[in-house]
Amino acid sequence: MDPPANASAAGMSVDLSTVKKIASLARLAVTDAEAEALVPELNGILHWVEQLGEVDVSGIAPMTAVIPNRLRLRADVVDDGGVRDKVLANAPQAEHGFFAVPKVIE
Repeated sequence: MDPPANASAAGMSVDLSTVKKIASLARLAVTDAEAEALVPELNGILHWVEQLGEVDVSGIAPMTAVIPNRLRLRADVVDDGGVRDKVLANAPQAEHGFFAVPKVIE
């Protein structure tokens, strides 16, 4: 696969036309001055990502979080929650332990 036309020998770089295309694809309104200001910022980000690619991570297990997380499990039991009366107290109208709503006939 050939590198894009805007790729330099040292790595990927972004030019003004690429910034405008990215803004268009993201449906962002970017003025010419804003686009010119974004060129060095995006190139800096790409340079930083390239530096991360140079780090030797062989033998290091991938992390999903910085702190160890344990999934707290509870019994998977179906119950009514025991708060039916409290819930029905908020209902405009309740009958026989259920919300009462007007009949809808089309």
